[in-house]
Amino acid sequence: MRLSLLSILLGLGMGLPQVYGLAKPAQLAAAVKKFPRNFAAGVVLMLLGTAWFVWNVNNEPIADFSAFKPYMIAGFIAVGVLSCVFIQDFLAVRGLAVVMLLLGKLMVDTGRPHLGESPFVLVIQAWAYVFVVLGIWFTITPWRLRDILNWATATESRTRLLSGVRLAFAAFVLILGLTAFRAM
Repeated sequence: MRLSLLSILLGLGMGLPQVYGLAKPAQLAAAVKKFPRNFAAGVVLMLLGTAWFVWNVNNEPIADFSAFKPYMIAGFIAVGVLSCVFIQDFLAVRGLAVVMLLLGKLMVDTGRPHLGESPFVLVIQAWAYVFVVLGIWFTITPWRLRDILNWATATESRTRLLSGVRLAFAAFVLILGLTAFRAM
């Protein structure tokens, strides 16, 4: 994937919910507070993360384990599916954590070849490492995301303010994709 396309997709993906948060903070707050224990969202995120991880493993040239690759892939699929069955508490947070870890990998891998071309690549790289750290943290302590979301949406003014800050960052990333990363 090109860095410009990734940056545009990240900017749009992060920015669109923030527009809703600025327009209707109470409705966004209500939806966000339900997320950590939303089983349907958890299943979708966990299966998405599982499929993405299996795709990465399948495309990885691991010669030392090539004989075991089919068994590893079957095991990873089993872990992902069985997580949806047996670990339903905070499944949405855990699924989001898996997706954040994989998205961080994609961001680092996409930006690494362009590190010397523009200092703005470090924005994407730093954001990727934030995703990795948060993904690890939310995997270990999923209730922390619930607490953060409850704090962030405690009042309409706080919801609007934080949505505005995130929208500004999303717009910055989108503009980077359209300008500084255009040739990358």
